[in-house]
Amino acid sequence: MAAPNKVTTLNLSGKYLMVNNLPMDEILSLQGVSWIKRKAISAAGSPTIVLNHIKDSDSSDPEAERIEINTSLPGVSSTQNKDKAETRKLDWVETKIETPLFGVGMIKFRRVSKEEWDKLDVDQSLKMGWTEDTLENGVIQTEMRSDKASGGKGWTNVQIWGFEIINGERRYTRHVQFTGPGGESIKGKLVYDYGKLANSCFFFNGRECVTYTHIIAVYS
Repeated sequence: MAAPNKVTTLNLSGKYLMVNNLPMDEILSLQGVSWIKRKAISAAGSPTIVLNHIKDSDSSDPEAERIEINTSLPGVSSTQNKDKAETRKLDWVETKIETPLFGVGMIKFRRVSKEEWDKLDVDQSLKMGWTEDTLENGVIQTEMRSDKASGGKGWTNVQIWGFEIINGERRYTRHVQFTGPGGESIKGKLVYDYGKLANSCFFFNGRECVTYTHIIAVYS
């Protein structure tokens, strides 16, 4: 299902089902993930990510916007994963994370304004195809890298999130550029179906809390 015009990068409320994939086995191998784990991931299928997009009212402070992320695999209930939520501020400050897949890494998120867009130093494949409202409201940029100081293999994963028109339909997509430890480059695009969530927006203590679910690759 195509995403409606009212769903933008300012309010991503909804359920998103990934309808294509990248060469995940190759990416995970370059991240140092063992063959056994890679096969288990492939067999499990795509994980579900539940996000709470939180914005403080009437604030331009980047720390006022953050995303809470809860990940679960197929066959595992959200109740079993309720204590695994992660919070990502859209402030472009690196945060150290530790995952069971590839150990310690560094990650940062931000919204890229229309004024900053032309100066954004990323591969051109990440900048092509976005809808006018996506650029007007600002794309979401994420960057994740291994922590070499903790024995990481030296990879980076840069993504741009937004909306574009594919086969005449408005789709939520993620443009990806993965660079491996030996300079290996994998570029691609994740495309999603959209589904509306019930009770996806509510207000609490002066804050607008926006909730949405989508299915993405495990390295996001």
